[in-house]
Amino acid sequence: MSEIRSDNLSESTDIPPVPAMGVASPPTTAALEAHLAPYAAHSSQSRGRRHHEAPPSARTEFQRDRDRIVHSTAFRRLEYKTQVFVNHEGDLFRTRLTHSLEVAQIARSVARNLRVNEDLVEAISLAHDLGHTPFGHAGQDALNECMRDYGGFEHNLQSLAVVDDLEEHYGAFDGLNLCFETREGILKHCSRENARRLGELGERFLEGRQPSIEAQIANLADEIAYNNHDVDDGLRSGLLTIDQLDEVELWRMHCEAARRDYPQIEGRRLVHETVRRIINTLIVDLIDTTTRNIARHAPVSLEDVRRAPPLVAHSEAVADQAVVLKRFLFKNLYRHYRVMRMANKARRVIAGLFDAFIDDPRLLPPNYQTADMAKQPRLIAHYIAGMTDRYASKEYQRLFVVDGD
Repeated sequence: MSEIRSDNLSESTDIPPVPAMGVASPPTTAALEAHLAPYAAHSSQSRGRRHHEAPPSARTEFQRDRDRIVHSTAFRRLEYKTQVFVNHEGDLFRTRLTHSLEVAQIARSVARNLRVNEDLVEAISLAHDLGHTPFGHAGQDALNECMRDYGGFEHNLQSLAVVDDLEEHYGAFDGLNLCFETREGILKHCSRENARRLGELGERFLEGRQPSIEAQIANLADEIAYNNHDVDDGLRSGLLTIDQLDEVELWRMHCEAARRDYPQIEGRRLVHETVRRIINTLIVDLIDTTTRNIARHAPVSLEDVRRAPPLVAHSEAVADQAVVLKRFLFKNLYRHYRVMRMANKARRVIAGLFDAFIDDPRLLPPNYQTADMAKQPRLIAHYIAGMTDRYASKEYQRLFVVDGD
């Protein structure tokens, strides 16, 4: 297997030398992206933004996207949104924020080794969960059920709504006005019905085409991160045991290797050593398999990538091992009775809030009220989806508990 390369730029990068006197001019976009493969997404060739803006100086268009995401309100809220365990259950469990940072780190490593756009893959990774509800997947399922008669709710579409419309940072436009390629990567899944309403952004779902390699990388990095870090959180919580995990081949082989290398290792150190080895194996396999896929299909442009089958993938053997781990987590962690109890509470909170607001929209903050009753349910969904776990719980208490604030 190949080693993961840690350099940010190849030796061929042509950055203009600093003049002997005076202040150096910032490097051009071409210089900043000179190391990229021809099939990578180049910001100079972006399909652009919904609202025209002057090009940025001293950074590329995709770097601008990343910076806008990091400074957004929705990104800060991820600190108090659940991954698996609700925020008050412990300070060391993953949140949507730490998960997004971990996805970005994995995705950047892969992108760097494949010579594709690290800035774009980072922007997509940091933004992919901006539309998640409070209380994780239980909250999303509950809000989708509440919205069943009003178009449903899907967190990928909600993430797109956040960056396109809901953020309020700029005088010239709503949202963050991100590049097409960043928005495309955020939208991992989409029904044909919704795709038809999205215009150019939805075309690939209707035509069976692929997104950029950068978007494909972010998608797989998301799976690598949540599977392995849910293992870590599951063990930390006591809902999983190492004995249980020894039934999973991917865990067992790396745990045994860690014990061979460090015979005295145990406890949290053993868990961390095993998880990091699993993640490294998955990353290296992803890079190697994707490299072979690229060589086989020989794309020479981003359009070639879009016309090809998915290029970013694991080998069959490693993909099978990852599926077994995922099924183990579904059965033993996500369906653990303690997690299910919290999920049941989350559904009651989300459903209670939605029903109260639908019955009497005057209970909503003024900027979420509208005289157009056809639009009211979606505004309620925006309000609830933007809540943190803590805020949703307090809002529920304010509405239903007599001595609530």
